[in-house]
Amino acid sequence: MSSIAGSSVASSDGARIEVSSGSPLSGRIDVPGAKNSVLKLMAASLLGDGSCTITNAPAIIDVTIMADLLQALGAEVHIESGSITITAAQVHCVEPPADLVERMRASVNLLGPLLTRYGRVRLALPGGDDFGARPIDMHIAGLEAMGARVTLGERHLEATSAGLHGADIAFDFPSVGATENIVTAAVLATGMTVIDGAAREPEVVDLCRFLVGMGAEIEGIGGPRLTVRGTSGRPLGSVEHRVVPDRIQAATYIAAVAVSGGRLEIVDARPDDMEMFLRRCAEMGLEIEEWSDGRSDGIVVAREGRIRAVDVQTLPYPGIATDYKPLVITMLSVANGSAVVTENLYPGRFRYIDELTRLGADIRTEGHHALVRGVPNLRGCPVRAHDIRAGAAMVVAGLAAQGTTTITGVEHIDRGYDDLVGRLRSVGAHITRLGEAGSAL
Repeated sequence: MSSIAGSSVASSDGARIEVSSGSPLSGRIDVPGAKNSVLKLMAASLLGDGSCTITNAPAIIDVTIMADLLQALGAEVHIESGSITITAAQVHCVEPPADLVERMRASVNLLGPLLTRYGRVRLALPGGDDFGARPIDMHIAGLEAMGARVTLGERHLEATSAGLHGADIAFDFPSVGATENIVTAAVLATGMTVIDGAAREPEVVDLCRFLVGMGAEIEGIGGPRLTVRGTSGRPLGSVEHRVVPDRIQAATYIAAVAVSGGRLEIVDARPDDMEMFLRRCAEMGLEIEEWSDGRSDGIVVAREGRIRAVDVQTLPYPGIATDYKPLVITMLSVANGSAVVTENLYPGRFRYIDELTRLGADIRTEGHHALVRGVPNLRGCPVRAHDIRAGAAMVVAGLAAQGTTTITGVEHIDRGYDDLVGRLRSVGAHITRLGEAGSAL
């Protein structure tokens, strides 16, 4: 149980989700803040002497893990009602606890802030979802170009610097994590850092805007070339910032409509952040429109009849993100026709397909391709969530399955989804959570 004020996180060990197909979905769902942004903003708060307040924070386990990490470093963290306030003026430690670091991939985002502000960091190699190697060579090369000395051991990374300096850094591949670490290192460095081939994801944009709100000088936000003028070691200030909505959670509710039918208003879903994904969904036969009622906005998604199969491949933003792919394959598993899904980013990320085939999906993989032949219905049975997005895909698959689908490994879903069961149940899904409660902020 977390000791952070206003936070309560119970173990989800032994919990399970039961879901079955039923009537079409109908109603309104709010999309919370993005997991892939809020954790990076929390890490970046180490760069400031004032208090950073992050609103629209999702109630997920990974937020609590990051909060515990920051507290272990000496930061003050207060979480209440979707708002996180962090004060890092009293940070006294540059070696985050390995047991916490190893639970979450986003722990690597502590590297840039700790190194640039304190001149040293010792970091256990981060953990998180298990879907193949994601090396940090690009992070290391960029920091070394800025004057860091990095030693990579079997289980730890140690980096030191007498003071980082600006550098021209060119990425062969637009790595999100490397872009984030170099930007957060560069804001306190001496001189100017230019990153060519920077990642352009909405979450990277959100981080840059957060840093600018703290007083950083960053140009080219949202483009492939970022220019950062450092403060020569002077800490940044305070900021209040609203987390960008979670486009992957929005996609999950779109996928739920695709397999269940019906009509949903998805509040805070941003069409511009998921343009390519929405284009493929429209090709499948989903009706998607931008929506506003004067107080809030988002999209409306509707489906009548069976969706059509279309080929999909993952690519760096603005292409289709690899996080969408388990949802896409689940949609295609009940589509009319056959399609090929190609994974261009993380080749190990087909490990959930065995669970879908247990449910009756007709899927064959070869290398980084998956051939999906749609079937009219899946069949409910016990399955397991092996990572966050695969767990959400199992829930969506259960909505397309005759009978009851029981999902274990719920702790993975809790790491990235804010009350997935409650939100779906509120719009008519036949879904129940049994066992221990999940996270709540």
